[in-house]
Amino acid sequence: QVQLVESGGGLVQAGGSLRLSCAASGSIFSITVMGWYRQAPGKQREFVATIAKGGSTNYADSVKGRFTISRDNAKDTVYLQMNSLKPEDTAVYYCNVLVLGSHQWGQGTQVTVSS
Repeated sequence: QVQLVESGGGLVQAGGSLRLSCAASGSIFSITVMGWYRQAPGKQREFVATIAKGGSTNYADSVKGRFTISRDNAKDTVYLQMNSLKPEDTAVYYCNVLVLGSHQWGQGTQVTVSS
């Protein structure tokens, strides 16, 4: 079992930046991929970015060039640096890890971008 604790959400004006963090604890040796998803009101949860243990990354087209995912394996923490934020980035952001083929989720952190 892995526990995930997210932080860093908040309210920011359009064009601003936020950095999300997600610290993992528990059976962390079995984590392979770490990532972020988001869910806006009335919409389905969607993929944002992932990073593998070796460092390879994937991004949703909507955030490419604006968001950067990174990972500190020594601290078992994944980060999401979000720049040039837009109102459409407003959502609850969820940390996700892949553990022995099973996805586990954090509790979510709210990001609100005002226009």
